[in-house]
Amino acid sequence: MADAKRDYYEVLGVSRDASADDIKKAYRKLAVKFHPDKNPGDKDAEEKFKEISEAYEILSDAQKRQQYDQFGHRAFGPGSGGMGGFGGGFGGIDLEEALRTFMGAFGGGGGGSIFDDFFGGGGGGRPRQASNRGADLRFDLEIDFEEAVLGSQRDISYPVLHECGTCKGSGAKPGSSVDTCKMCGGSGVVTTSNGFFHMRQPCRQCGGSGQVVAKPCRDCGGNGRVKGQTKLTLKIPPGVETGSRLRVGGKGEGGMRGGPAGDLYVVLHVRPHEIFQRRDVDIYCEVPIPVDVAALGGEVEVPTIHGYAKLKIPAGTNSGKVFRLRGKGITAGRGYGSGDQHVQVFVEVPTHLSGSQKRDLKALGGTLSESNHPQTKRFRKAADEFFERKKAMGK
Repeated sequence: MADAKRDYYEVLGVSRDASADDIKKAYRKLAVKFHPDKNPGDKDAEEKFKEISEAYEILSDAQKRQQYDQFGHRAFGPGSGGMGGFGGGFGGIDLEEALRTFMGAFGGGGGGSIFDDFFGGGGGGRPRQASNRGADLRFDLEIDFEEAVLGSQRDISYPVLHECGTCKGSGAKPGSSVDTCKMCGGSGVVTTSNGFFHMRQPCRQCGGSGQVVAKPCRDCGGNGRVKGQTKLTLKIPPGVETGSRLRVGGKGEGGMRGGPAGDLYVVLHVRPHEIFQRRDVDIYCEVPIPVDVAALGGEVEVPTIHGYAKLKIPAGTNSGKVFRLRGKGITAGRGYGSGDQHVQVFVEVPTHLSGSQKRDLKALGGTLSESNHPQTKRFRKAADEFFERKKAMGK
């Protein structure tokens, strides 16, 4: 049930009067923490990520947030007409009329109220026009790591229902007209009264469109739309990650009979990279260093997403040591600076040694003492202490 859901403001950890920027910042922080890529196999994190994404989808949209503040989760439950509004009513009850009655009792009814915006001004006796807006579409796009962190452009193509060129979206045969449905008077719905409440249902005559086509267009069959292929150039901003959604307004499914087109939502999936890994705006990578550089110190070239960078290696560096290259990570948006690159080095043991190299290495080993291997010394001491305690126990 919708009432069992947590309050969306509580989910994001913001107050009910939080600004749009506060909501976005809270979502970004939580999304980074619970993102499935950072919590592989963690079902609790996955559910929390879905919960905060759902909350953000509602609260980041001004109209949906207004509806949620007024009606709570019921605004988007079964029978609510989806995320876009209340079109179909709640369980057959004409919520518009019910709310007008209750609000009127407290002096809140009358023309120009919030309900006029939601329900198309039903209180003034004007017919409520059914929405002919086209459906939103989803397009999943796989991109390379470089495109995600640096930004790029992609040409994409996808099938879509778009406006019929023959009838210009009217659905009527050229030369004929589209008539207002006589059964519903162009409202798209028929209303029957049952005491206090009104029952509203889509008009069977016109299918809820409010219009009737006497002579359908041959190319689209009266629908006003035909199947086609749409191509566009998508701009991918720098810093996106798997799960990021890009909205392209008006590039979704064409509207019915002259209605506006829906939007296209492109969901991005970033391919893993061979050497780079990402955590928020920071980059991580492992870099091999030669034995002599690890022992004596020196300088190595390290790849970053911006190009090669010099990294100084202190003498006596062991495998696993992590260095930070400040500002070499992903450039954050809106002037928030750049992340860092974290470099973990590991000592690469040389292979395919020649005879002379083996002799030289063996000779070097013969000159080294315990003081040249402090980690080995500490390891041996800990092992000896273990065996001494074991002996004292009589084991």
